[in-house]
Parts: sequence; C-alpha cells; structure tokens
Amino acid sequence: MLLCADGSFYTGITSNLDARLGQHEFGVDPNCYTYERRPVRLVYAADFPYVTDAIAWEKHLKGWSRAKKKALIAGNWERVHTLARCSNATGGRPSRLRRPSQDDKASYS
Repeated sequence: MLLCADGSFYTGITSNLDARLGQHEFGVDPNCYTYERRPVRLVYAADFPYVTDAIAWEKHLKGWSRAKKKALIAGNWERVHTLARCSNATGGRPSRLRRPSQDDKASYS
C-alpha cells in the first residue's frame, strides 16, 4: 500500500516490489492512479505464497475504510478489529426487506 502525496492510499499487487515502487515513483504510466499523486511512500506490504491470495487480500483492503487502513499500517490489530464491527442500527443483522413501491420504481426510471 502506498501513501500518495494527496493523502490517499493506493493498493496493488506485484511480484517485484522494488521495481513496481520505482515505476510509481518515477511516473512510468501517466494513466496510473499514482501518476498525479506523487511522490508516493510505501507504508504497508505483505508477502503471499500464491498470487490468488495476494489478489484476494488486495480486494479486501480496497474495501476498508481509511481509518481501518491506517490502523493496519500502524500494526494496531485491536483497532482493525474494532473498526470491523458493524456500527449501524441493525447491529449487523440485515434490515427487513420490502417490496419496492410505485414511488421507488419511478425513481429508478
């Protein structure tokens, strides 16, 4: 995970961390998310035995809140766990489903 100059995070996978970091730092690809957000700084990395595991972890991290990513970077697993808890009114239970009304259907048109 990279911390970009604008304060955003970039998450990706690679088989060669040093080379990929260099590509981001030097702006090799003008279409890359980090190109206009340089300089970048490596703030978190993890190794995986299988590329499928790395891809799954990347997708998982991309769904995390900024606060949760910051806790991960700090190595604060207790905070990561706390931030993972559901905080909505349902307490983690799905809300009651209802059939869409005519008004709902009109708003999708």
